[in-house]
Amino acid sequence: MRLFSFVTCCVLYGHGMPGTRREFIKRTGFAVASTAALALKPQAFGAAAESKIPPHHALQVKGVHAYTDRESVAAGDSISFHVSSSVSSRLSVCRLGLKVDDPSGDEVLQRFNRIAAKMQPVFPGSYVHIENGLEGRFAEFSFECWIRPWKVAATAAIISQYDYPKRCGFALFLNPDLTVSSYFGDGGVFKPALLRVCSKVRLKHQQWHHLVVVKMYASCELWLDGKSVDHWPLFDQRFITMPKTPLRIGAAAINGQAAQFLDADVAMPCIYGRDLITGDLEDRFAAKALKPPPTQNLLACWPLAEERGDRVADISRHKRHGRIINNGTWMIGGPGFNANVPRFGSHDPKKDPQRGHALRLAFDDLYDCRWNATKTWRVSANAKPGLYVGRFEFDLDGKPHRYDVTFIVKKPARRKKAPILVLCATNTWRAYSGTPFAANDPNLKQVWGTNGGKNSPGDPPAYNFYRTHAAGQGTFQQGLRMPWPAAGPYILYGGPTDYSHLMRADRFAHVWLEQSGYEFDVIADHDLHRDPEQLRGYKVFLINGHSEYWSIPMYEGLRQYLEGGGNVVCLSGNSLFWRVSYNEEGTVLECRKVDAPGEQLPHERRGECWHSHDGLRGGLMRECGYPGWKLIGLETLGWNNQSNPEQFGPYLVEQPSHFLFNRPEKVDVKAGDPVGQSPDGGLPRANGHEIDVRLSTLAAIQEKPVPEGATLQNDPPTMTRLENGIINWKKGGAAFDYFFRGVKPGTDQGGEMIYWERPDGGRVFNTGSIGTGWALLADPKLQALLRNVLHHFGVARLNVKRR
Repeated sequence: MRLFSFVTCCVLYGHGMPGTRREFIKRTGFAVASTAALALKPQAFGAAAESKIPPHHALQVKGVHAYTDRESVAAGDSISFHVSSSVSSRLSVCRLGLKVDDPSGDEVLQRFNRIAAKMQPVFPGSYVHIENGLEGRFAEFSFECWIRPWKVAATAAIISQYDYPKRCGFALFLNPDLTVSSYFGDGGVFKPALLRVCSKVRLKHQQWHHLVVVKMYASCELWLDGKSVDHWPLFDQRFITMPKTPLRIGAAAINGQAAQFLDADVAMPCIYGRDLITGDLEDRFAAKALKPPPTQNLLACWPLAEERGDRVADISRHKRHGRIINNGTWMIGGPGFNANVPRFGSHDPKKDPQRGHALRLAFDDLYDCRWNATKTWRVSANAKPGLYVGRFEFDLDGKPHRYDVTFIVKKPARRKKAPILVLCATNTWRAYSGTPFAANDPNLKQVWGTNGGKNSPGDPPAYNFYRTHAAGQGTFQQGLRMPWPAAGPYILYGGPTDYSHLMRADRFAHVWLEQSGYEFDVIADHDLHRDPEQLRGYKVFLINGHSEYWSIPMYEGLRQYLEGGGNVVCLSGNSLFWRVSYNEEGTVLECRKVDAPGEQLPHERRGECWHSHDGLRGGLMRECGYPGWKLIGLETLGWNNQSNPEQFGPYLVEQPSHFLFNRPEKVDVKAGDPVGQSPDGGLPRANGHEIDVRLSTLAAIQEKPVPEGATLQNDPPTMTRLENGIINWKKGGAAFDYFFRGVKPGTDQGGEMIYWERPDGGRVFNTGSIGTGWALLADPKLQALLRNVLHHFGVARLNVKRR
């Protein structure tokens, strides 16, 4: 009796075992492509995307949280701020100034009237909504699907046509102990006696199971993996009556709102208007979701073969087509798929007859807040390109707070191009956005790790490309219509070192260029992805900060620019590292990390790294056929401890006679002199926290043979190492060979500074370190060297300097 009461309570109220999900649900209360194909006109994120969803449980988040409708906006266009706030606030729009860590240096361009407190909820949880549900009464009825559960912290619905408490027809639930519960009702008020807990068997975590429930007039039977495991009478309940409510895969409803979301992978869900006999069940289990069922009395079947988008087709004559709410995740393979594909092999998902199809669902899936616009700001047609913020100032818990929403202003299409185009590493800022609803913090500078900052009360969705979903699913997608406080101008990564690797890391080069009298334009990563040809006409393309996440169109745009004689200045480390893609609307960023630290799926499931947006292999750019070294000369060596000042080092000059040290300015250095540090020898120092080197350097430290099927190329003979960086590996850090196997460098090998006149066209100056910009503002020698580089690439300075 106790077990029955506990599970009944779970089904009714969503309470589960202690943990993130339980607290989350408790607080919600259930209340409330090719380059040519890309659209090039300016648009907000997902202007054509469908934003409304069916009634869904709501989550309110305390504090101030906001995002803009686009990452970048052209001068002369408008940008909107979407805000949820539990307190009133004052909004101003600012262009960030020349004082990197002092907001008083920012230029205030617009002040709005006080914004009243108005909370806008979010609606997490992915599932399939089928508006055209089942109809009528059924004496015989069967449901089958393949399911691979993740962590189950609260009772969740596998499939349902069920709206508690008044329209309860059929539902199949998965409980926290991985037992299954079924409900066969009359379509009316919930009756506890009709809930059956199948306690004889339990599913296994992260294993595929074939699950079948068969109703035969006055009895039911549960089959698991081809075997009958439980049987029970239905007494007087000889018919199931379906209520007029939607059918849902991966959710049920409570008071008309979708809830009880499933954390699992599902494949080939099917519904029959008959009981499946033993032969049918054995055949379906043997098929491993690779072929659809016979059509006899088939009420619905969703093979889930789409592998992209938000629509799923029913292949029965009833056309019960579904819509995926909150994305879910495609391209993970079905129960017949051996995902342990070779790392350096030639696996093609389209040619693998055993791959099958499945859809991954998560209770915390959220990629679009769907908030209404609160304020809109029209950018002046004469606005200067650069980094801007919408700055919210408010009092919370008796303390003054500041919340910055970063965006980029770029030049309008008709304005003449500046000599330099600076790329802002917005994909990386997004990749580290592990707590989009981070708790508001009154401190100006905050130290955030790879997981983000402290999450807000109620545990709203918190995951990124370094942090899994709450139930353990690897994060493969992040939404762009979400807050991204990780991109704030004062977010640190290094604690005592005052080091940062996200937006603040980008700022140093912007400030130096402006102080030095250089004209420059700026774009976001997504801008380059949408229009790779916009690099044409710029004398220099500057890759800046932590430019880690690149798409194929971005890569191809850079390749064509260089082959056309372009010049690249790379003041970045860990550059062109992970491959990303976008959905067609540009609202979701996809990255499937494997075979390197930070991976979100283990190597034995490497077959899941193919992207749903384009069907191409994901993971490291170099292993997807787009190696960064072919364009910018260097690849990642590793990273050090960003919070330890002793682990950051300078460069040591190796080629003092090279023309870049001598023309037009004489840089006062000799062989072995340090460059890229504070004049007193302290911080900031350029080498850290992630650094890149030549292929020959990686080969020299390699400790194991080249893996089977892989190759390691030689350095181009036209490349010159100007300076060699210093990293004190004895103090910590992690170094790797080209194939990302750990090594122990025998020297203080740091990032390498190169000059490269590419045989395929174009010239590259690459400093191979995220910390370059940090040191640039402090070291006159590094500044003089960069002025020589820009002069050599044909860029002249203006006469006016800003300070």
